[in-house]
Amino acid sequence: QVQLVESGGGLVQAGGSLRLSCAASGRTFNAMGWFRQAPGKEREFVAAITWRFGITTYVHSVKGRFTISRDNAKNTVYLQMNSLKPEDTAVYYCAARVGSGSYYSHNDYDYWGQGTQVTVSS
Repeated sequence: QVQLVESGGGLVQAGGSLRLSCAASGRTFNAMGWFRQAPGKEREFVAAITWRFGITTYVHSVKGRFTISRDNAKNTVYLQMNSLKPEDTAVYYCAARVGSGSYYSHNDYDYWGQGTQVTVSS
């Protein structure tokens, strides 16, 4: 049974930092990503990383502030979020992809975590 378990969300002031973790189990993946969804908005791609070579990609709005990384031994993906802004407030979801496809479309991911709330106060 595949499971993606997220942790690390919370409330932080603008300019602060949080680190999200996503522990994966049940099978291996081609890539993993983070998406977020704010109230009344569509789910948005944030960052992705390929499992084998660690190639990363980010949405423009988080480049230079967020870093996605992985620990192969622990089957865990991280999202380090620095210089947080109120507009980063959302539920953040971990996602895993088995095959090929776009990194940016939530339709191309096969498994999802339950989500973790990130709230950035101004």
